[in-house]
Amino acid sequence: MFILTDEIKEILDLTDLVLLDIKHINDEKCKELVGFSNKLELEFAKFLSDNNIPIWIRQVIIPGITDDEKDLIKLKEFIKTLKTVEKIELHPYHNMGAYKWKELGFEYQLEGVRNATEEDITRAKKILDIE
Repeated sequence: MFILTDEIKEILDLTDLVLLDIKHINDEKCKELVGFSNKLELEFAKFLSDNNIPIWIRQVIIPGITDDEKDLIKLKEFIKTLKTVEKIELHPYHNMGAYKWKELGFEYQLEGVRNATEEDITRAKKILDIE
């Protein structure tokens, strides 16, 4: 269940804009990608919209992971339910930080995933009906 603390409510009263990353619109795929559900972030987006707080939605386009057409259509449908979205940003995945994970002794979970291309971003924008 989505619950806001008094401190967060106080901050939101002073907030002009929220940059909200949606890691993956599909809950099961989100769990695979980041290790937890997307339910709280989607509920938070609805809360922001219901409380007239402007939102920029951001998503990283990861080839083979977040670029599935059905998932992008589901994302577009979800965004349409929000009344305060001012902008949708798509960020191309890149593996430039992979070495940091290795230096820290962690396994880089996206090993072997190719960097997103401009064509990947253009395709996703077309599906989402954004410029």
